[in-house]
Amino acid sequence: MMRFTAAAAVAVAVVSADARPSRADTIFVSNEKDNTVTVIDSNTLKVVKTIETGARPRGMAFSPDFKELFICAGDDNRLDVVDTETLEITRTLESGPDPELLDVDPTGQRIYIANEDEGYVTVLERESGKVLAEIPVGVEPEGMAVSPDNKFTVATSEQTSMAHFIDNETFKVTANVLVDTRPRVAEFTRDGKLVWVSAEIGGTVAVIDPVTRKIVKKLAFEIAGVRKELIQPVGVRFTKDGKTAFVALGPANRVAVVDVPTYAVKSYILVGQRPWHMALSADGTKLYVANGLTNDMTIVDVATLKPEKTVAVGRLPWGIVVKP
Repeated sequence: MMRFTAAAAVAVAVVSADARPSRADTIFVSNEKDNTVTVIDSNTLKVVKTIETGARPRGMAFSPDFKELFICAGDDNRLDVVDTETLEITRTLESGPDPELLDVDPTGQRIYIANEDEGYVTVLERESGKVLAEIPVGVEPEGMAVSPDNKFTVATSEQTSMAHFIDNETFKVTANVLVDTRPRVAEFTRDGKLVWVSAEIGGTVAVIDPVTRKIVKKLAFEIAGVRKELIQPVGVRFTKDGKTAFVALGPANRVAVVDVPTYAVKSYILVGQRPWHMALSADGTKLYVANGLTNDMTIVDVATLKPEKTVAVGRLPWGIVVKP
């Protein structure tokens, strides 16, 4: 008869622990044409729920504790607020006209919203929904990023081709930085020392020093066999270690991989049609890409930079975020 030793018991426990699936992230994808948000389990890659939202959902952002998800419902001029445990909309907030992208400050107290149709940024008190400020910026604001130290917010304006720096204490615009045509997204590096601004029609990404408000680098992209006008940078995401940046290139159907310290473009990942926005898994091993014209999401392995699988979502997927 085989004896079951303590060492064997430990070995079995270790194997059993390794065999268990890792804790699943929850992936949220906003579908602009369906007026829905698709909710996906990251382990099974199955749709667990489709949330009906206001008209034309686009930008999304979590509260810092991930308990609430705020969704820009552009054509209904509101934010839908989702309880991320129950996956139900619990309230709506008046956002100002045509909200497109938004960000929540690191304390979770304020929400900054780009109001595309009216050319200003609305600042809301998160708990009450009270409007704290309406800040005029350039024409058709879209990108929105609160600095990690919560001292200022960067808004981009598509028609004015500028990145606007807003003082979060005074709600005043303190600087306007000219970038290339049709800036879409502002994204701070992990250390908060630089902010990257993508210019869709200009085909570049401007790297701005938030202290001097100067462009320190401008990235351009070249893909063999792809016309230059099809290379349209939109979403930007940094890996957890901050060493690599991913840039979604829209009609080029690719995601650029950029070495952050050197600004060298390392490679291009072929994904679905018109990749728009992206999100990383909580552990940083997967990149999720929303493909607007193929109505799906591509999962990319970050270590190998290879696309692994696509998952169908709703029509015209736009935004994507991940809850750990």
